[in-house]
Amino acid sequence: MTAETVLSNARIVLADEIVEGSLVMRDGLIAGIDAGSSHTSGNMAGEDMGGDYVIPGLVELHTDHLEGHYAPRPKVRWNPIAAVLAHDAQVATAGITTVLDALRVGMDEDADLTLADIRKLADAIEDSVVQDRLRADHFLHLRCEVSAPDCLQAFADFDQDDRVKLASLMDHAPGQRQFVNLETYAYYYQRKLKLTDRDFKLFCEKRMAESARYSAPNRAVIAAACNERGIVLASHDDATSGHVDEAIEQGVRVAEFPTTEEAARASKAAGLGVLMGAPNVMRGASHSGNVSARTLASDGLLDILSSDYIPFSLIQSAFFLGDMVEGISLPQAVAMVSKNPAEAIGLTDRGIIEQGRRADLVRVRVDDHVPVVRTVWRQGRRVA
Repeated sequence: MTAETVLSNARIVLADEIVEGSLVMRDGLIAGIDAGSSHTSGNMAGEDMGGDYVIPGLVELHTDHLEGHYAPRPKVRWNPIAAVLAHDAQVATAGITTVLDALRVGMDEDADLTLADIRKLADAIEDSVVQDRLRADHFLHLRCEVSAPDCLQAFADFDQDDRVKLASLMDHAPGQRQFVNLETYAYYYQRKLKLTDRDFKLFCEKRMAESARYSAPNRAVIAAACNERGIVLASHDDATSGHVDEAIEQGVRVAEFPTTEEAARASKAAGLGVLMGAPNVMRGASHSGNVSARTLASDGLLDILSSDYIPFSLIQSAFFLGDMVEGISLPQAVAMVSKNPAEAIGLTDRGIIEQGRRADLVRVRVDDHVPVVRTVWRQGRRVA
């Protein structure tokens, strides 16, 4: 006999409304939603939600968090499978049931990792998926540093990986995109690398020369390969409408972290999914001095949120926007961390609470405006 589970006495966040009632999970899928129902019957195993919210499992498109578990200190390397498991536990307990682990493709001077390290992490993820070790559903996001001399070599290491769902085209050289302002670049990199003024000047000249030489051809090669393989392309740190025009020409579908309202508005008008960082929402500003994600949300220019470097910020920002930003309802905010990112990369079986969709669900209570993740299910199985 098929086992069923009913979640009763819940505030269920649907695509465009919140209903009080019960939800039935069967064989890993959402089998029914009953507004007003608060009981179980037949052979159903029931669980009283006590009035807590039930929202779709969160979908994370860009988290840099895994590399920190693998290389927690300079020159320190952790067991790659253990690193993946630690990362997986943290994202799952933050309500994230689908995650694209962002792996660096192309190394610059500040990279402590090597191409071999990145391949080890990818293999650990893929082996852990096969061995059913993971709580969340893991895919790969290739962060392609197109100004790096070894970018294409690193990209070729993923020719046979069918778990690659997204590739972003980024250039972090001084004077480019995120770091148009050289003072901001100096504050970030000179302090990080502990360079003298003279050494920092030489460092910048080298990075700018590499960008001039490699960026455009590497963008073209990777864009063509991704379009051929069906990998979704993302731009990164677009600052101008010209950057957006280039992205459209290359087949980009997601605009990651536009740095100006001009770029965000042009991306939205072109039908790209505008993605911003959840930490930006919570802090009220970009750490690099760029456009505020709250401003874009208020202006209707924000589609997708990413936790970036703090996994819990994803669910935190959704409840913050739904509670604090005028014109954004909780269902709309939740869509930014579930339905919209899922649809952006073609995962149409999840991201929304609807009959027939995957039973990827999160039980949430809100205390003092902070969401508390109480239970997480992936395909109807409790994982946190």
